Amino acid sequence: MASDKMGVVGERDAVLAFKAMGMRVETAQTQHEVHRAVMKLAGEGVPVIFITERAAQLSPETMERFKSSANPVLIPIPGSQGTNGFGMQRVKANVEKAIGADILFESPAGDGRKEG
Repeated sequence: MASDKMGVVGERDAVLAFKAMGMRVETAQTQHEVHRAVMKLAGEGVPVIFITERAAQLSPETMERFKSSANPVLIPIPGSQGTNGFGMQRVKANVEKAIGADILFESPAGDGRKEG
């Protein structure tokens, strides 16, 4: 997949480096800006949109709107301050929904303890 077919939405300091890789970059600091940026990229046919965890949490309605959409797919990524766990929670929830079990964080010993 070509990098010009991917976009990124989030805080300026977290997303500008993606521009150097040829990705479409939209900076957003508020709920309205996040929604507008995602809708703009989606409207332009960008199939993959990375979104910083902070931006994703600012606009849960936008995340929910595209939750089961194949195009575009919204992928939470850590911002410049690092991860807050939001992206991994979404991955875990999607795996559990698809498989019916938590295969990512189960203890290898099978003793019921969660790792992470």
